[in-house]
Amino acid sequence: MPAPVLSRRDLDFLLYDWLDVGSLTSREHFAEHSRDTFDAVLDLSADLATKHFATHNKKADAQEPRIGEDGVVEIIPEVKDALDLFAKAGLIAGGFDESLGGMQLPMTLLRASMAWFQAANAGTSSYPFLTAANASLLVTHGSEDQIATFVPPMLEGRFFGTMCLSEPQAGSSLADITTRAVPADDGTYRITGTKMWISGGDHELTENIVHLVLAKIPGGPAGVKGISLFIVPKFLVNDDGTLGDRNDVALVGLNHKMGNRGTTNALLNFGEGAVTPGGEAGAVGYLLGEPHKGLQYMFHMMNEARIGVGFLATSLGYAGYLQSLDYARTRTQGRPLGAKDPASPQVPLIEHTDVRRMLLAQKSYVEGAMALGLYCSKLVDEQRTASDDDARAKAGVLLDVLTPIAKSWPSQWCLEANSLAIQVLGGYGYTREFDVEQYYRDNRLNPIHEGTHGIQGMDLLGRKVVMQGGAGLVLLGETIGATVEKALASGGDVAEYAAQLSTATERVAATTATLWSTGDPSVALANSSVYLEAVGHVVVAWIWLEQLLAVGEREGDFFDGKRAAARYFYRFELPKTGPQFDLLSSLDRTTLDVSPSVF
Repeated sequence: MPAPVLSRRDLDFLLYDWLDVGSLTSREHFAEHSRDTFDAVLDLSADLATKHFATHNKKADAQEPRIGEDGVVEIIPEVKDALDLFAKAGLIAGGFDESLGGMQLPMTLLRASMAWFQAANAGTSSYPFLTAANASLLVTHGSEDQIATFVPPMLEGRFFGTMCLSEPQAGSSLADITTRAVPADDGTYRITGTKMWISGGDHELTENIVHLVLAKIPGGPAGVKGISLFIVPKFLVNDDGTLGDRNDVALVGLNHKMGNRGTTNALLNFGEGAVTPGGEAGAVGYLLGEPHKGLQYMFHMMNEARIGVGFLATSLGYAGYLQSLDYARTRTQGRPLGAKDPASPQVPLIEHTDVRRMLLAQKSYVEGAMALGLYCSKLVDEQRTASDDDARAKAGVLLDVLTPIAKSWPSQWCLEANSLAIQVLGGYGYTREFDVEQYYRDNRLNPIHEGTHGIQGMDLLGRKVVMQGGAGLVLLGETIGATVEKALASGGDVAEYAAQLSTATERVAATTATLWSTGDPSVALANSSVYLEAVGHVVVAWIWLEQLLAVGEREGDFFDGKRAAARYFYRFELPKTGPQFDLLSSLDRTTLDVSPSVF
């Protein structure tokens, strides 16, 4: 039997023993659910992911989407079969209100459910992931007609959705986009421009594709303040819900990626002139919300996607860890250091201390990242359904601070877990006969998806920890401090870790104040990526302490494994932040002052 892609035992511990998601069923919004329905969703997800997603993961990687001679995108049939089953199970609609055909499941449970599919097949799972995020944005900011027209077909899996931000000349610098939206006489807009790196941008998997497109209305403010958001479907939709004319959205080409190959990634032209819907030039677009607030609306989808990317990175790291663990247990090689007889039997790889070091590192990264992602998902549920206004507000502030970390930390360290998984397998690790090399390639996209590591660092240090007079940073410190107090009272190793974490948390606050003490943003942000890494390690150390408190005095291999991973993180990983905080506090200008001419 192949190694599982995730640990159900770990998910149960995180969801029920630590986060107590069962308590959410006492709230009106989730009152129709119970532990039984939550378990049923997780069981279904594991079954579908294992039997219908994992089974074509390598085939979809080897036979990536291509444009046929007729200009139509060709994708292996297993992708559509799996996605049809996913939609039929109601999982795209899982988090939406019953009035829209959804199941009103908690976000915490939905993320755990989706992690099974992300671990089993990164490429195929991206289509429903993007579609649910697209539909969520429409429900939040769209008109009643827009919601009625586009959301139910997406939740049923008949339409899929995308987000169209980047352009070839602009990349992540959205202030420089040039796509135009000109008002038409009928109240719609005519969209012209080019969008690049559009995941799920074109395919024949569904009847229609709903693009959410950032564009500028002529005469609006310059830069990001002039960006509006438009719904631009591949096919126009008639009043009765049937498909109408082909919209002027043209596929120019597909990007050939090193990983996550099963998801089409497209260069699209809007308003190219290949077709003229309604007899006029330009792609038909429908303004979403108010003009010039498009980036504000798009951040709704982007923030959801950022946490989702963190989960994708975590899931791929987790799958690689479990495969390397299985290999290390079964592959025999070498003998103990004290064995002198060459005729003595070889031992499993896991008997070697350096292999155990690599396995502990992976375990600490992937289980820490999974816990962080689920914690952030619980904050989403708190923000939406807590009965107390103050509790909802605090959940929102803490989520804002943690989002760049929840996206970027797993993208960095679960990728490192994939690298270590390859190392555990040795020469076999970088061959295509084993999955760990594909996991690494798939995961390498995630430090770039939805904002690069550098962008997340600037977001954390430049916006999130200083917003509202530093309220987010203060709240994070108070939240960690509450965990520290509980852990100090526990004694033993847990209290030792708590003291270490308390010192590190104090350094976060002090270093942040030092960085902004000059009043010069260029100096403060020069090493924001280092800041992101250091604060991310402190946050994950806190998450590990939280897990240890949930473990308590319980005995058994699973709980001993949690203790061992936490010990590794506090002995090997958290101490790395000391030199990073030293560097940041020195206000080092190396990266700021170096001249481009020296390279």
